[in-house]
Amino acid sequence: MTNWRLILGIARKHLLTKFRQTAIAALGVTFGIGSYISLVGFMTGLNQMLDSLILNQTPHVHVYNEIRASETQPADLYSEFADSFKMVHSVRPKQSQKKIHNALPLMEHLEKDNNVLAAIPQLKTQIFYISGSIELGGNLTGIDAMQEVRYFNFEDYLLEGDAQSLENINNGIFLGAGVAKKLSISQGDRVQISTIKGGTFPLKVAGIFQSGIADLDNVQSFASIKTVQRILGEPENYITDINIKLKDIDYAPQLAEKIREQFNLQAIDINTANAQFETGSTIRNLITYSVSITLLIVAGFGIYNILNMLIYEKMNDIAILKATGFSGKDVQLIFMSQAMIIGFAGGILGLLIGYVLSSVIDGIPFKTEALPTVTTYPINYNPWFYVIGICFALVSTFLAGYLPSIKAKKIDPVTIIRGQ
Repeated sequence: MTNWRLILGIARKHLLTKFRQTAIAALGVTFGIGSYISLVGFMTGLNQMLDSLILNQTPHVHVYNEIRASETQPADLYSEFADSFKMVHSVRPKQSQKKIHNALPLMEHLEKDNNVLAAIPQLKTQIFYISGSIELGGNLTGIDAMQEVRYFNFEDYLLEGDAQSLENINNGIFLGAGVAKKLSISQGDRVQISTIKGGTFPLKVAGIFQSGIADLDNVQSFASIKTVQRILGEPENYITDINIKLKDIDYAPQLAEKIREQFNLQAIDINTANAQFETGSTIRNLITYSVSITLLIVAGFGIYNILNMLIYEKMNDIAILKATGFSGKDVQLIFMSQAMIIGFAGGILGLLIGYVLSSVIDGIPFKTEALPTVTTYPINYNPWFYVIGICFALVSTFLAGYLPSIKAKKIDPVTIIRGQ
């Protein structure tokens, strides 16, 4: 039966007598784990910030009525041309409205789906911002402000004003930061807009928003759906877009295909809309984890080298242990215990250092006009990073100590004593 108390006592004695080497081995684990925690926390936090910048503003499924050329041309209606090769020049889009037919009943139908969190209406139109004799082209989107806040974090992008004011202020509008800068307008001012039909409407600036995408902020503005319907002279059921938020984002392609087939509408899922961005995010995550794992492996090799040298320096001690009755297995357990003690102590200290470094990075000011709501560098404090860190510390030190311990197990004490 293994006497663990004795084995651990000998292992502790060996580590304390060579404290400098023990400390170096433990510090190798400490800085390896600390670097891993701080690096993976910072990089994944940065990736999440970039992902949220795009994905928070992107619906899981975007439904709209696409204007396109008719698939059936007049020549196709004549049977005598059925077997002929027909060429039609200057095909024009068929006459159809931008609005979604029966949009309100369609949203009710979609929200009955158990996978759908919400179907949120929007009304999009092109406008001109008027400043004296200057006209700037832009886009006006009618929204349900509180729904946008709840499901798309709309309020996080507001520099001035709050979302509720868009509903409270009659004829209110949120201007993009780029538009407001060009027109020298701030919250509380009034702005004149003109529709493509020629009507001019005065609106009160209820707030300024900044999405972080400059091209969008230079043209985009928001108002309540009722305000935009009133500007366009359309009824309350006039809706041009439906944004769908799902419980499970993986269901998006399936739902988009279902909508296209069942309702003859254009439906774009989030994977299709952000294919290039998703590829970039995947590559960034791959690089992050590759560098992090490399740090841990380097720390493991450092432990292996130190334990290997420790065995050569402890040849006489090993010979004496075996000569006094310790088996090869007992000797192996002594050196394995040393490795695990180094791994555990270094791993715990590494977690603490990693957390401290992450907290320091999290407090460093980070301000950019593209991300107005971000004030410090982003850090991801996912507990799984810390679990992975301590597990890797124990596993790496176990493997680093296993091979040298086998060598110690096979040492012949007679050969060592004769050599003395």
